Amino acid sequence: MSKKRLEALRRFLDHVHRVLALEFGFLLWDGSTVPETWERDGLCVFIADEGVVAGLVRQPNLRTFANLWAAARLDIRNGTIFDLVARRPSVRTRDLRKTLKKSLLLRTALRFLFVARGGPWPLEDIRASRASGGDAAENKKNISYHYDVSNAFYELWLDPEMVYSCSYFTNWENGLAQAQLDKLEMCCRKLRLQPGETLLDVGCGWGAFLIHAAKHYGVRGYGVTLSEQQLSYAREKIERLGLEDRVRIELKNYAAIDGVFDKAVSIGMAEHVGLDNLPAYFEMVHRALRPGGLYLHHAITRPGKSRQAGTRRKRPEFAALTQYIFPGGELDTIGRTVTRLETSGFEIHDVEGWREHYQRTCRNWHDRLLSRMEAAIAEVGSVKARIWLLYLAGCSLAFERNSVGIYQTLASKRVKGASGLPPTRADLYR
Repeated sequence: MSKKRLEALRRFLDHVHRVLALEFGFLLWDGSTVPETWERDGLCVFIADEGVVAGLVRQPNLRTFANLWAAARLDIRNGTIFDLVARRPSVRTRDLRKTLKKSLLLRTALRFLFVARGGPWPLEDIRASRASGGDAAENKKNISYHYDVSNAFYELWLDPEMVYSCSYFTNWENGLAQAQLDKLEMCCRKLRLQPGETLLDVGCGWGAFLIHAAKHYGVRGYGVTLSEQQLSYAREKIERLGLEDRVRIELKNYAAIDGVFDKAVSIGMAEHVGLDNLPAYFEMVHRALRPGGLYLHHAITRPGKSRQAGTRRKRPEFAALTQYIFPGGELDTIGRTVTRLETSGFEIHDVEGWREHYQRTCRNWHDRLLSRMEAAIAEVGSVKARIWLLYLAGCSLAFERNSVGIYQTLASKRVKGASGLPPTRADLYR
């Protein structure tokens, strides 16, 4: 019976390959290829067992794919996800389905419908994520899930400064390390940092921005994180660089921040806050700034809609992302972000889109992780290493396709009179 199922699958895949004129093949669990003449060292999709097909027949969705990918039961041989995407037909998926023989699809699906799915299914026990409710304990749990994986794991594929956010390419040919340094520098310039000023970094990660600002601009920095591993790493680095008197980082929820600062920055933090909590988040930043103080808000966004209804509905890929990678995550639109800032007492000075920069950043991360997969698997295990690789590829493709965006918004705590900013942006590009 299993032999008949295998032959049925081969016939269907051969039909798919011919009709869609695919530029990649399939490698099946018995070692055969589709088409039969496909070279085994060519780009192909590997199907490890008939349970893979059974799982996809019963639940043909992204969660099934993610489970099968994480378990290496569905894989790409002799190439990457980017190679596969580059060679897939440019026609929309719904239009592609119309070209396939429905009767052949149905007959093939019926042969696998009652076949055992096999295993493992390593992601099935991870519950679907809901938006952050703003509770401090919940926030810490969500942040810890993503960032307390292993500092050594992140060191494998991040830049030497450990910047885990969008880099800034002053030249598209620049490498990741230079682009991240240029990003830190551009953020400092946008904030117009001056020696002796106090700087708040909400969600400071491994401390790269505060350290750069203290070393090169002479500010006194204070940052908060909910990741214990990030805190340990950042404090050790600060001590090693002799910056203990100029940079202080604490394990603290953003709502508990006190004190007043000259400047503030939030880089890749707002995505974790939850849309319902953003007004309180911006009010916290507003309280923490002196009158006229500058705030740089750096966050991933989703496209705006002509109608408000359904704007919080998650696309399947983002639902999978928040379930397996970023629990509690939600994305706002740039329009609502600007409106929320204004209603929280900020004046908007500048909005800049960095979408293409983040596409390249994620691609760099993916390629670096791929080149170090053996070490990554040794550090965090095959499942986590593979799902992170898939996540980085998916993010790069999402930015490339304009499914998501990213913006830096410069604002100040509103005051009457002059803002004190230069008349042009020329100082940013000196």
